[in-house]
Order: sequence, then structure tokens, then C-alpha cells
Amino acid sequence: MSNSRHFDVMIIGSGAAGLSMALRLDRGIRIAILSKTLISDGSSLYAQGGVAAVMDSGDSFDSHIEDTLKAGAGLCNPDIVRHTVEKGPEAINWLIDNNVPFTLVDAAHPDSGYHLTREGGHSHRRVIHAADATGKAIENTLEQQVRGRDNIRIFENHIAIDIITANKLGLKDNHCYGAYVLNRNSKKIEVFKSPFVVLACGGASKVYLYTSNPDTSTGDGIAMAWRAGCRVANMEFNQFHPTCLYHPDAKSFLVTEALRGEGARLLLPDGTQFMQNFDPRAELASRDIVAHAIDHEMKRLGAECVYLDIRHKPKEFIQHHFPTIYSRCLEFGYDLSLQPVPVVPAAHYTCGGVVTDISGKTDIDGLYAIGETAFTGLHGANRMASNSLLECLVFAASAAEDINHKYRQIATLPELPDWDESRVTDSDEEVVVSHNWDELRRFMWDYVGIVRTNKRLQRAKSRIDLLLHEINEYYGNFRITNDLIELRNLALVASLIIRSAQTRQESRGLHYTLDYPDMDTNHPPVNTILIPGKK
Repeated sequence: MSNSRHFDVMIIGSGAAGLSMALRLDRGIRIAILSKTLISDGSSLYAQGGVAAVMDSGDSFDSHIEDTLKAGAGLCNPDIVRHTVEKGPEAINWLIDNNVPFTLVDAAHPDSGYHLTREGGHSHRRVIHAADATGKAIENTLEQQVRGRDNIRIFENHIAIDIITANKLGLKDNHCYGAYVLNRNSKKIEVFKSPFVVLACGGASKVYLYTSNPDTSTGDGIAMAWRAGCRVANMEFNQFHPTCLYHPDAKSFLVTEALRGEGARLLLPDGTQFMQNFDPRAELASRDIVAHAIDHEMKRLGAECVYLDIRHKPKEFIQHHFPTIYSRCLEFGYDLSLQPVPVVPAAHYTCGGVVTDISGKTDIDGLYAIGETAFTGLHGANRMASNSLLECLVFAASAAEDINHKYRQIATLPELPDWDESRVTDSDEEVVVSHNWDELRRFMWDYVGIVRTNKRLQRAKSRIDLLLHEINEYYGNFRITNDLIELRNLALVASLIIRSAQTRQESRGLHYTLDYPDMDTNHPPVNTILIPGKK
């Protein structure tokens, strides 16, 4: 086969989940890491706040667990929460052993201990960080480690199209055998053959018009797993980060929650504080509450934004603790030490995903999902700040441990067919892709955003059904491109989000609907689980 590659483990995605898993696999395993752009271009790079873990003697596992369960609004799996929280310190120590440069209490004294900050929903300071660019520090450090491993090959500018399963090959087992992959450099479609495939592709926040995420967050892993036959869960719970910088040129720039953890206040355009009217924790309430409050005030006043104010802190404090944000805001004409900065909510995190067990295993043998792609049961109806990187690290370790026990037991893999392009042509209508992309993200923002109604969701459902038909027809007639792959995935994920939102007839966590404004207290809380082939 001219376009075939063979590995023991194939990891699709190069963020904190994918890279840390590669490093935790045995050195004798041949590993492929696929990144659809450069290795460091995923969402992990942009994570500012840090990693939540119990690292202080005044904190406790029980407290972290309680905070997480409260944020999740009754839908967290308590066993998964405990597993994740109790594995937290080990995950942090693993990062420290791999030379991640976390911020010290006193940089002049290495023995001073690590500085811990506090974010919304947390009852203690338990967020370890590297200034205000924790994701960048972790990503760059892990990338250096990965590039130094002889058993790991990195394939940048490679985007997976679909998982190859036994079902697609006409076999009777329930195994995955690899994936079809577009080499964006050569424009050729290659076959990656592997008995273990790990989806570490991140979330799907690019389905919304305004997002804190990079352009790569197109729900690829969730869409591929669904097409392969895996269940997905809780797709209605899309977290909108309350504070992204509001400026026409500040594309996707998030202003970390850690500012509010250090006392920053949210203000209306006239300078009035308002968060105390929505929650006794005020600015330190969980993200769903803060985002709802901002959205409510903006709509009530017809305001384009609200403001975040940390002027009461000394300039030296702001520059030391938030150097990236301070300098970035300065580029747009805002000095954090002198004036409030305009902020708006934006789509930030996908709390649902591919259903997995505690080892990251999906419904298909050999197929794993970790990080934001996965639904583990940790987040429930709302993710608590800085639990995301923790989940990446803990479940990467669990999945790696599972594969380390199994990889020598795999029998010979079947032959995999090449990608068939015999009945397609080059498109002369690329405008269809760009138009559909824009339409999708606009109606998702308008109809399936922070505040929903039955009528808005039905409008979105009608539009996504037409769009899916048009995209699938286009997909069947023309050669694959990166934009078409991402559009196909985004449209499918949008459909799953809409279906899940229509199913939940209550307001809970991140899902708020005017038709059912209250939480259903008459029945036990349940997760929304969608099964391929069932309507």
C-alpha cells in the first residue's frame, strides 16, 4: 500500500492530553502523534489560569471534590471526581519532574514553594500556574520531551478524516484499526494503521461565532467517534468563558479568571458593580453564573460589553502575576493598572463529549478519548475552572497505563484499503464551504448560545438539517480539503448539541432555557446520552 503507515499507538491531537500520554507510554511502543497544524497550536497553548490540584496543607481532597460536585450541578460522577482529584498531586509532580516552570512564591528563593491562586468555584487557593501562561509552559515543555523520544514520530499538518473500524471493513469484531488522514502538505490521503487510536483532539467551541479557542477547535474527535459508532453525552453543556477581551482586533483573547481570583471586579458601563446581585460569591461564582449575569446585563442595557477592573492592585503586582495579559491588553490600548478593560462572554469549553470509562476507553475496542474530546463524568453540567488541564493529565495517565498492559497482546491487523477518490473531482465551488461555515457559526451563536428557548432550538434544528444534507452531498462529490473536513465535523457536532439541548427540559448548569428556567427537582438528574442510529 503506497500511502500506508503502521504504528503501535496513534494519538490524534498534540495538546496536553496527547503529549503527556505519549510520554507515559512505554518507550518500546511505536507512537505516531498527529497535529493538524503545528504541534503547539491547540487549545492547551492558550490556557492561562493553571491546573487545579490539592497542593496546600490547608486544602483537602474532600474540599476539591465538594467544589467540583457543586459546580457540576448534580451531574458529576462522584467516583470519577474523586479519582481525578486524588490523582492531582501526582500529575503536578510529574509535570514538575518534566521541568514545567511553575511560578514560585518567591522567585529568589527556590524553596519558597509554588504560588497557588484561586479561581471561580474554588473554596481554596489550589491552582498552580506558570504566571498567566500555564498552557504555554506545559505545552512547550512536553513538546521538547516528545521531540527527544526515538519511539515517537510527529506528523504536523496532518488531519484525521475518519476512524477505520471492523464494521467498516465488514468484519465481525468491535475493534478500530487506524484512520484515514489528509496530509495537508502533499494533499494526499494516507492510511495510518494502528491497533490503538487515541482521540485527544480538543473541543468544539469553534461551532460558535465568538470563542476563546483557536481555529483548530472543530470537534473532530467527537465527530469521528460518533461516525464510528460511539455514544456521546452532555453536548448541551457548552461553557462560555465570562471574560474575553472585547476589541475588533483581539481575536479569541481570553482574560483569565485568575484576575477575579485576585480581586478584579466586574463593572457595568457606568462603573456599577453587579455580580453581588446574582450570587453571594460575586465575581468568584462559577463560570455559568458569571456568564449568565454578564449576558443578562448586556441585554438589559443594550450594552456591547461590561468591564473588568483590577486597578486597585499595584502595577508591579499586575505585571508580575499577569505579564502576558498586561502586555497584550497594552497592545490594544488598555493599561490594566490604570483603567478597566472591556470584556464579553465567548464559547470556551465543551463539557460533553465521547463517553469513556476511567481508562479513557470508548465503546469501540482499541479506541480511546482523553481531554476535552471525552465525557468522563468529571465536569457534569459545568466545568470548574482549571479542572480541564487536570483531567487531561489524569486520564492521559490512565489510558497510557491501560495500553501499556495490552499492546503486546494484539494479533495481526487486517489489510486496510486505500482511500477511494475514483468518483470525485476538484471543487469549483469553494464558496459553498466558506458560506456554510459562516452560517453555521452565526445561527449557533444566535439560537444555541448562553440563553436558549424551544423556538430558538427548533430554528437551529431546521437549519442544521438542511446544512448537513448540503455538506454531505458536497462531501460525496468533491475531493477532501482541510476546510471541508472541519466543516463536516462542526456541522455534525452542532447537530449533536442541538439534539441534546432539545432533550433537556430544565435549566441546569451551562444549559439555560427561558421555557424551563428552573432545575427539575422532581426527578433524579440524568446525563443526556445520544446513541448512533437512534433518534
